[in-house]
Amino acid sequence: MRLSLRQLQIFSAIAETGTTTAAGDTIGLSQSAVSAALGELEHLLGLAVFDRVGRRLVLNGHGRALLPEARALLAATQDIERRYRGGGEAAAPVRWRVGASTTIGNYLMPARIADLRDGNDHARVDLVIGNTREVASAVQRLEVDIGLIEGPCHEPGLDVAAWREDELVIVFGDRHRQAAALRAGADMAQLRGACWLLREPGSGTREAAEQALLPHLHGFSEVLQLGGTEAIKQGAVAGLGLACLSRHAVADLVALGRLHELATPLPPLRRQLWLVRHPGKRVAASLRRLLALDEGVFADA
Repeated sequence: MRLSLRQLQIFSAIAETGTTTAAGDTIGLSQSAVSAALGELEHLLGLAVFDRVGRRLVLNGHGRALLPEARALLAATQDIERRYRGGGEAAAPVRWRVGASTTIGNYLMPARIADLRDGNDHARVDLVIGNTREVASAVQRLEVDIGLIEGPCHEPGLDVAAWREDELVIVFGDRHRQAAALRAGADMAQLRGACWLLREPGSGTREAAEQALLPHLHGFSEVLQLGGTEAIKQGAVAGLGLACLSRHAVADLVALGRLHELATPLPPLRRQLWLVRHPGKRVAASLRRLLALDEGVFADA
């Protein structure tokens, strides 16, 4: 079989874009060259990997099975080039793409990236921020080298490992209609009757808040959904309700006195943060340093 990496690259580009023309634009080939390479690939495999639906090419069952294997091979090739070009990782510029859910990306990773740069002038990190579901999906599609998420991973076929724990706190602002009373703390009845500011479904912050609070509150009396951690923080400052967020996320506004930590009868609220890796990806030394990984985490990398 004369299967080539170029054919797999073209196949992957078509799967992403849906047409041979768009795929050619992505990888710098003519539409005719892309079509010819796809024809060669399907001839070598002895089967079609796309269904032709109008002008679009849609992955069929064979194509869906092939796509993660093709992406893994392409990613492994990129890793080889990155390691050995110019004398290896220590000598050549290293660029990592790290996917991180919102709290991790905004409040934990910038300092880690700075620490890595202090010890390795060649290291570069592109940080891709999304909610937990989006980050896991990016790992599955091999769009990032590793993912850091705040909630459980629901994407199949990925390697998942515990990273570190994160403390959650409940906060309110001075404009909350019960702010004076809340300064003395809140009982369970007040927590059950409160308006809660939550992220969208699919967010690790939303899932963490639900897992921490619902076993004790048995439901939320009122929810106001806001599309980001910063929006929730500002909503709490504005008095819209209570928020349950990472201590890292609210530390700035608590220090400024614009948010206040609420004392409650709840037990300490903690959540696990997770690492997510595609089985086809290698976790190299500088990436391990960035994330301060223990030796046993992804030890096969």
